[in-house]
Amino acid sequence: MGSEFVMFSLTPMLIGILASVACALPGNFLILRRQALIGDAISHVVLPGIVVAFLLTGVVAALPMLLGAAGAAVLAVILIEAIKRLGRIEPGAAMGVTFTTLFAGGVLLLEQSDTSSVHLDVEHALMGNLESLVWLRATDWSSLMDPWALAGVPEELPRIAVVCFAVIVLTLVFWRWLKISTFDEGFAQALGLPVGMIGMGLVITAAIAAVAAFDAVGSIIVIAMFICPPAAARLMTNGLERQVLWSVLFAVVSAVGGYVLAGYGPLWLGADDAVSAAGMIATVSGVILALACLFGPHRSRVGARAET
Repeated sequence: MGSEFVMFSLTPMLIGILASVACALPGNFLILRRQALIGDAISHVVLPGIVVAFLLTGVVAALPMLLGAAGAAVLAVILIEAIKRLGRIEPGAAMGVTFTTLFAGGVLLLEQSDTSSVHLDVEHALMGNLESLVWLRATDWSSLMDPWALAGVPEELPRIAVVCFAVIVLTLVFWRWLKISTFDEGFAQALGLPVGMIGMGLVITAAIAAVAAFDAVGSIIVIAMFICPPAAARLMTNGLERQVLWSVLFAVVSAVGGYVLAGYGPLWLGADDAVSAAGMIATVSGVILALACLFGPHRSRVGARAET
């Protein structure tokens, strides 16, 4: 039993946890800044990045696709900030204009460049296939100390681990700046803080986390984790530090609980097949948010900002 878990379930579960935490951390600040839909915007701009990467390299490989998607995501957040500031319109409107335009451009480029007949892995980038990320060289728990076995770990695991670690470090290093600029932008400007650069850095960090997660878990989990764990955590406490901790806990519970329910839930109900792990993880995060809305101690203060 232990060998089967290590081979088939350990790495997908770890990847789901790391991806969820990497998205939930910046999601806390995006929600407080009313930019929670940035994850949805990024999911739309992945397509043109993937197409451009294929046209430049001529191959369908993970690294070029990831770099292309990341470049498109960074371009999107720059355009969103530029439209918002130069046009003086609401962030939601700026995001809507940007991601629909880039998505339409990606579809047009796909058709006009005659790459529609080539299998560009768009479905994998947007939907993910968490169940396939198994560790075939693992035999049991001792494989965690075996260099030969560790060399066969799915490449998505170290990639998302590095991104998650970077997000945690950036959050800790710029914690004070993020907190001040999020709750009182005028005060942050008076202190001489680069408010514009802080906001840009936050959305770029979120974009990098989202794109890194796309390759492993797909946009379903990404969009859900940007919103559901932070929003549920907001209903549990009125302090920012505790909110972040709650969001990490909810992200981990969603990843583990969703993966287990996806594999064993249908069997418990008498069905023969499993369901999508990504979809079930997103569903569990939504259930947690619904429970927080019903029973959270701060559910009557939805829309109010957390205390600094």
